[in-house]
Amino acid sequence: MDTYQKTGYLTENFRYFHLCTNSQQEFHYHYHEFYKILFFLKGDVTYHIEGRTFQLVPGDIVLIPAEEIHRPQLNTDTCYEREILYLSFDFLNSFQKPEEDLSLCFSNARKRQSYVMRIPSFYQKHIWDILLCLEDEIKENSLYAGKLYQETLVSQLLILLNRAALNQQSIYPDNTCQNEKILLILDYINKHLSDNLTIDSLSERFFISRYHLMHLFKASTGYTVGNYITIKRLFFAKALIQSGTPVTEACYLSGFQNYSTFSRAYKKHFHTNAKNREFSNGHSGNSVVE
Repeated sequence: MDTYQKTGYLTENFRYFHLCTNSQQEFHYHYHEFYKILFFLKGDVTYHIEGRTFQLVPGDIVLIPAEEIHRPQLNTDTCYEREILYLSFDFLNSFQKPEEDLSLCFSNARKRQSYVMRIPSFYQKHIWDILLCLEDEIKENSLYAGKLYQETLVSQLLILLNRAALNQQSIYPDNTCQNEKILLILDYINKHLSDNLTIDSLSERFFISRYHLMHLFKASTGYTVGNYITIKRLFFAKALIQSGTPVTEACYLSGFQNYSTFSRAYKKHFHTNAKNREFSNGHSGNSVVE
């Protein structure tokens, strides 16, 4: 089985980074176990998310839900400057009420299948002001009630982002894809994780040869078909277990045919047994932040 490429780590409610890459660095496809917001400042960057491609312009906000496979592509050695905010499940879940679900902007992006948002200047100014204040607060970490104030700023930022997501003047730019058929296959996989998904069944359903499917899928996502299905099934099983579904039932509902195989994969991936209800917000042995 291929090695899962999971990057970034999060043991707090959130983490903030202001980064600038001055070389044409290559970023590989990866995913996180937490939510990520990227505020694009400058550069010549194409962003790939779950088979879709977006050409970024300064001011763009990239919303990446947990578990979505993505990577930036630096087209030149122009400085790639961005601000990144990692958000834990627990932090976002603490705001989940019918009238004020602050994860709405992520679910909205996933529903629209457009992960990039261009917002009106009114919201943009207020969001940049909050980011500047947040960066200053993090630098001055010794200030009284600093952590509390930082969380307050992040909460304000999320409120504005969600208001912007609901604003009809916000634009979700069109995206391109390397192959339309791969998008259909990705969508089918994510909607049928409980089914018996194989390369043969997918190639037959979508009228594509095994070789062509495997080649196009790896080129579009960076993952083999089998690796992608396993990752998505593990996250599905984890969500079921966290919602109270018995572990054995979650195993089979998420599409695994053998409990031992599921148990080994789960422990390897999440670094805990499936029976353990305590989950971390992320893990990584990789120091690259993106």
